Amino acid sequence: MVDVAVVGAGPAGAAAALRVLQLRPDAQVLLLDAAAFPRDKTCGDGISAHVLELLAALGVTGVAELGPEVAGMRMRSPGGRVVSRVCARPNRVIPRQVFDAHLVAAAVARGAQLVRKRVRALDVRAGHVVLDGEIAARVVIGADGANSTVRRLLGAPRTPPSATAVAIRGYAPTTLAPDDLVIEFAKGRFPAYAWSFPLPAGSNVGFGVFDRRGGANRAELLDRLAELLPGHDPDPATVRGHHLPLSTGPRHHPDGRVLLAGDAAALVNPLTGEGIFDAVASGVLAGRAALEGDAAGAAHRAAMHRSFGVHHQHGAILARLVPHARFLDAAVAAAARSQKVFDAAVDLGLGRGTATVHALASVVGRYVTLSG
Repeated sequence: MVDVAVVGAGPAGAAAALRVLQLRPDAQVLLLDAAAFPRDKTCGDGISAHVLELLAALGVTGVAELGPEVAGMRMRSPGGRVVSRVCARPNRVIPRQVFDAHLVAAAVARGAQLVRKRVRALDVRAGHVVLDGEIAARVVIGADGANSTVRRLLGAPRTPPSATAVAIRGYAPTTLAPDDLVIEFAKGRFPAYAWSFPLPAGSNVGFGVFDRRGGANRAELLDRLAELLPGHDPDPATVRGHHLPLSTGPRHHPDGRVLLAGDAAALVNPLTGEGIFDAVASGVLAGRAALEGDAAGAAHRAAMHRSFGVHHQHGAILARLVPHARFLDAAVAAAARSQKVFDAAVDLGLGRGTATVHALASVVGRYVTLSG
């Protein structure tokens, strides 16, 4: 019998383990994952300043040495509007193979026990939960990603196509802008964009569509990437595809001793596809709630609502507007005119920010101007 078993050792799971042990250093924590670390993960590799602040609060050190600091961000709207500004706090680009292994090592150093195991069965009993008939834990945290077994075993509703993004990622030997995170929005029925994030030897490039109904096959997605980022083709051997459960889909935080965090809880930002901040933040909240025993589920649900409720509401509203190219044109134009609007957009897309009155008024003003 252990105190907490965390299924999935990605950022959400590692953060959950770190938080449990930060609050209760004597707790017995199992960190279970089907993969051996280090391992690759399909991602843009962008680590926002918001994530770095959460990790600092968890006492994780050494993150700054893992990847380059990137001060700026450049975005181009479907209609050709451009904003290029320095972010309020610099972000970093760290390959997930490196980043995730670092977090796992930090959790193990604090006292978590890492076990390579794929969990297939879950049995909730009085006072504890049994995994695969062999591991008993007072609380289980499901942080096993977009294809979460724990979420499925809990009977959570499936994420609909409209709330599922599809993306490909690869590594290119070229760099588009060494000091900027570059985002090129695409034209089309469904919101989509290509990205180029700089690394010391090349860049992480990719293309994502924010609706599975708009996702094509690998070749077509690569063609769209090439259209938006000509001359920056990824090495074919590094191209990987993935789907992302957006926070606009059904959320599931039941009562009891089994919690969900990260992609397993369908928390990916519907405006940017950012999932690492949401993973780490929800993992921290799950780690705290796990100490509540039978009341863990209710505590986690309440904490998630307090922490993410307004952010999710604003994100869902704006996600309905993003498919309209003119809205994106206005938003990018407003950010180009105002550092405050730009900062609000970054906080909303990469952290837990909300749509401020000033930012909304500025976007509406630009929308009216562009419509005229």
